[in-house]
Amino acid sequence: MLDAILFDLDGTLLPMDTEGFIKAYLGLIAKTAMKWGYKNPEETVGALWKGVVAMIKNNGERANDEAFWEAFSKTLGRDCTEDIPKFDKFYETEFRELSALVHPTTLAKEAVEEARKKAKHVILASNPVFPLVAAKTRLGWAGVSPDSFDWITNYSNSTACKPNPWYYKEILERFDINPERALMVGNDVGEDYLASKEVGVSSFIIKDYLINKNDDEINCPNGTFADMVEYLKSL
Repeated sequence: MLDAILFDLDGTLLPMDTEGFIKAYLGLIAKTAMKWGYKNPEETVGALWKGVVAMIKNNGERANDEAFWEAFSKTLGRDCTEDIPKFDKFYETEFRELSALVHPTTLAKEAVEEARKKAKHVILASNPVFPLVAAKTRLGWAGVSPDSFDWITNYSNSTACKPNPWYYKEILERFDINPERALMVGNDVGEDYLASKEVGVSSFIIKDYLINKNDDEINCPNGTFADMVEYLKSL
């Protein structure tokens, strides 16, 4: 039995065109935020990106949410932390409109169920730039219960982002996982394969919605979503 199997979410357990989804998401959240006093959508989107950059630059110094809200507030010139409950509520309400952009598969639930048979820990290793509620909502679209995971990385419980290897080290240390007995399943060559490889974790790359920005060689097991499920069964 493996120590852990880690799953990415967007483009992996939840098949989607990530670039198109992010574009629609930013437009929707900026539009929604107008009723909270964020009157300039372009300015709001710019502040959101500043927050994301701050999280990506985070290197274990503090929780990602702290980095995000500091940068977001600084960009807009005011303390925006009082609106955190409103933003969290967004992920339970308006955010659901974006479910029309994803392509869920029943194989997602099967993959997670198979992983539970083959590993001590099953972890949702989605890039932690969202709050937990956003991950849970997207898991709902994927047809997978949040209770299926021993840990769900999010911007409140993580201090780094992919492709920073510290993101994976933090997970390994938290659960005392031997990297040689861990598997990362994802669709992004840089963030899921190469970054986890740096800390000794093996990977399976799903090619249905492959992201390979630098055209790197994929020297690990790979294939379709269905191939991944069969791979898990073979472990």
